[in-house]
Amino acid sequence: MEQKNPIQVAGRIFDVMELLAESGSIGLMDLSGELGLNKTTAYRVLSSLIYMGYARQDEATGKYEPTLKIVDMANKIMSKVDVVQIVRPHLRKLMEATGETVHFVERDGTDAVYIDKVESFTNGIQMVSRIGSRIPLYCSGVGKAMVAQMDEWEAEEIWNSSEIVSLTPYTVTDYSEFKKELELVRQRGYALDNEENEIGVRCIACSLKDVMGKVKYAFSISAPVSRMDNDRIHELTGYVLEAGREMEEQLAGGAG
Repeated sequence: MEQKNPIQVAGRIFDVMELLAESGSIGLMDLSGELGLNKTTAYRVLSSLIYMGYARQDEATGKYEPTLKIVDMANKIMSKVDVVQIVRPHLRKLMEATGETVHFVERDGTDAVYIDKVESFTNGIQMVSRIGSRIPLYCSGVGKAMVAQMDEWEAEEIWNSSEIVSLTPYTVTDYSEFKKELELVRQRGYALDNEENEIGVRCIACSLKDVMGKVKYAFSISAPVSRMDNDRIHELTGYVLEAGREMEEQLAGGAG
């Protein structure tokens, strides 16, 4: 049986807030038509949102738009969510399924910062990475996974703001080649680090969106090239993509 909102006015308020967030700017008639509300009801809801500081009316156009108070509320919610606590079980599950070390990073400007790591001790080789260390976005699997989901102008801005150097003979230092790499990431759903940051290490990476739908995190499986040939990569990508879907669903729902 279909459930109904026990407080109808609350449903209308959040419907209007969601439409404002989606449209950015909208007139009263368009809003009332979109939501199936009469003009008077729509106006009363908008007036209430303006009073509470969640909306405003542009004096020049007469259209209504959301304020940053909504963003501020979302940021406060996110600040209470321990992302590592949410993703840690998934990272451990991925490590156990693949037998390889798993990293979790957060974007910070033109770098990614390691904020969690689940080491695999079964393979006898430990990764040199450590929590709190940084890695450039342009030459890492986790970095390319995140940049590939950004607008082209933002990707170019990250490239131009980075110190592009050849960390290894395989590091991509040409922007046109970098763009081709990003297109491959979009097509496949995952990124590769083919010894671009560290000789002898290959990584498979996937980006994650936060509750606001912004690409902020990424995770990767890392292994020595002796165990990470193309056949092994093909085998592991299914685990990576599945883990990405599970983590993103849980992040979208906060700690739920």
